[in-house]
Order: sequence, then C-alpha cells, then structure tokens
Amino acid sequence: MLDFILFGAVGDLALRKLVPALAALERGGRLPKGFRLIGVGRGEHQTEGFRALLAERLGEDGIAAPQLIGEAVFVNMDVTRTQDYGALAEVLIGRSDCDRVYFLSTPPGLFLPIVTGLQEHGLAAPPARIVLEKPLGRDLSSARAINNTVLRAFDESRIYRIDHYLGKETVQNVLALRFGNVLFEPLWRREWVSDVQITIAETLGVGNRTGFYDATGAMRDMVQSHLLQLLCILAMEAPISIDADAIRDEKLKVVRALRPFTAEDVRVKTVRGQYRAGAIDGQAVASYLDEPGVAADSRTETFVAMKAEIDTWRWAGVPFYLRTGKRMAARAAEMLVRFRTPPTSMFTVAGNTGLTPNALLITLQPDEGLKMTVMSKVPGDGMRLKPVSLSLDFSEAFKTPRMEAYERLLLDVMESRLRLFMRADELEAAWAWVDPILSAWDADEEAPRAYSAGTWGPAASSRLTARDGNLWREEL
Repeated sequence: MLDFILFGAVGDLALRKLVPALAALERGGRLPKGFRLIGVGRGEHQTEGFRALLAERLGEDGIAAPQLIGEAVFVNMDVTRTQDYGALAEVLIGRSDCDRVYFLSTPPGLFLPIVTGLQEHGLAAPPARIVLEKPLGRDLSSARAINNTVLRAFDESRIYRIDHYLGKETVQNVLALRFGNVLFEPLWRREWVSDVQITIAETLGVGNRTGFYDATGAMRDMVQSHLLQLLCILAMEAPISIDADAIRDEKLKVVRALRPFTAEDVRVKTVRGQYRAGAIDGQAVASYLDEPGVAADSRTETFVAMKAEIDTWRWAGVPFYLRTGKRMAARAAEMLVRFRTPPTSMFTVAGNTGLTPNALLITLQPDEGLKMTVMSKVPGDGMRLKPVSLSLDFSEAFKTPRMEAYERLLLDVMESRLRLFMRADELEAAWAWVDPILSAWDADEEAPRAYSAGTWGPAASSRLTARDGNLWREEL
C-alpha cells in the first residue's frame, strides 16, 4: 500500500502535470495496490470537491482514473502552522503500516515549514520518502538551508530532488548513446568536438506564473536546473555502474569543473534579455512589462545565453553554449554537438560553401530523436559533396507507448530508484557556480537587453557565439 501525499494539490503543476501522470500510471497498471492520493492545500476544497476537481481535470484530457479519483482524500490545512499537521496525521494513522511519499509541489519558501511539521508529528520516519520540486532555493545559502532542514528529517536515500528533464526518454538515451556504443566515445572530446549547444526555447510567456516568475527569472528557473543537468549528461565521464550514486558522482565532477565566472566574464560571456511585444504564430503578444502583475521597471530576465567552459582534459577549450528563453521563435529543447572539419579537403562542395562539420543533434521536444549530419556525394558526374542528415525518430523506431517525464519519475519514486534525481552536493555545487553570475547582474545598472517576441533573443546572443567563430544552429 502507498499513500501519496501531494502538497499544493490544487496548484497549477499538480493539476497540469502530476495528476495526469498518476492517472496514466493507473491506466498502465503501474500504480501500487492500495494506492491513495491525499491532497493537501488551503481553500474551500473538501474530499468530495477534490474528487470532482480531479474528475473534471482528467476529463478534459479524456483520461479515466477511477482508482485515483475514488480513493482520493483532501486535507485542508495551513502548512505553515505546525499544529495543523495533526489533521494530516489523523488521515494517515489508519494505515500506519503503509508506505508514504510526500511530494512538495509548493514554492520553495514552504519546504522548511512542511518538513518541520512532518518531523514534529512523527510523519517523516522511514521508509517515508520526500520529493522536492524545483527551484530548490534562490541561491547557495537558501539551497543549503533547505538541504540541512530536509536532511534532519529524511536521510539522503529518501530525498528525491526532481528535475523533470531527467525523466525524458531522450536524455536517458544520451547515456545509452555514449556508453552503450563504441562509435562516439573516441570522438567525444576536445580534439574532435568544436562546440556544444544546449537550447531550451519556449514560445509561451509567463502565463499565470507571473508572481513566481518575476521573483525568479530564467537563470534560476531554467539554467541552474534543466540546462546544467543536460550539460552534465553530455560532458560526464563513464560511471562505473548504472547505480544512482555512480551516475551522480560523475555529474558532480562536471559541475565542479565548470570554470567560475568573474565579473568581467559575466559581462562578456553572458547575455540576459527580456521580451517585448511581438508576434507568435501570427498572433500579437504583449511585452513582458505589460504582463499582469509585472512591475513597469522589472529587471527580471526572460532570456539567458551564456558560454560555459569545463576545465577537464576531455573538454578544455570547448565552448558549451547554453540558451533558454520565453516568447522565442519556436518551441525546442535540443543538444547539438558539432565536430571539427577535416584539416584539408580534396572535394568540390555544392554551393562552394566548404565542408559542413559533422554534427549530432539530440532533440527532446517537440519531437524526440537523433539527427547526424554528414557529407555525401551528390548523384551524377563528378565528386561534389553536400551535407545530408541521418535521422532517428524514436516514436517510429520504437512502437511501444512512451512514458512522459513525470510518469517515469513518479514511478521511480514509488519504486525507490534515485538514479534520475539530484543529490545535495550536486545541487549546492550548481548554485555555487550560478551565484556569481546573479550577483554580477544585480550589481549591474543596465537592464536586460530587449528582444521582440517571436525571435531568437537579443542580437548580443549571436555576438556571443560569433566571437569564437561559431553560430547558433538556426544561423548555420
């Protein structure tokens, strides 16, 4: 039996991602026997109203989840009041031999009172596990405070710091690609790789997350978590096994090898932007400063581009370009590894453009797949070459249904698998690298650079790569 206690159960993330993921697990027969969803939150909701809300939300997606809805319970409480945890304990005490998972789908400012309340009411004892949704703090100091508090109640083996990008099938396929094949490993290094690009672009604006986003920004929301995790997967050395700590040990080495930023580095090697009015898919969209709840003088960045460098023997001298933004030209999450060109060429190239470097494009969204660019002979007389792509579409290659990221991660939590979750030292190392950048931005009187919605960000982003003689993928 398993009680899944969801804090923030009527919030956006819970209803948009977590509840549908649990319903999909039920549909696939993957929920444990005796599974019970316990929603925790404030407002007018009681159990029957919560069940009706779940049915309405899932009905919009055409999903039936009778077990999930029928067994659901709601506990109306103020999570900042320790005495309110007695109500939660009453719901749980009837199944005292039941396994428990606490999922904190709340702002990070509530992590500490929630963990304290659970501990003081004896609800954190093993084998109970806790899941923490990002962002895990605002800086190194607050991340350490969260870690220290949670570690007093739960040992590291029962803490799941979630980053849903690690649950994507393609991200895990990078491990298979690199360490399950011999083809790429000899080339996966500075002698043969020209540059690496990681992009997570969204066409959406801030939506109904204005309050959260304006206090957070793209660096904290995306770079410190998603982009750094993708960088680690690409750059890490081969783990000694597939065990959780073996993988996390290697990721930690990458983060610790990232070259720290000086104030001058921040000025030259980072670009922060903020979208202005423009058009997405032919529809006019407002400026970030005109979004409801955003201050007219807000300096929150909605776009970040940066050049990161890893000081290891494998990667020294190879630029890793990271980029993320809202209201951009297309929705995309991808990793591009560009290889060096041959030192000389005996061929004529179509269009006289010179040899196009081999490149491996790994796409996470909107589609999942791999694309390898190679030079090939143009049919006909002569030996003219042109670039062609060898593509692998995962949905075509594997006909079995694919699990969404949150489905996989929630299943891993229920089955006590930590491989796809961050460890405390990994989280703190990431914040230690990001903090100097945020501090330099705070000290800079210049506002983020403006870019029109529906574009690929400020022009300074192109100059960032051009200084090294490189281009972003859409510019190639």
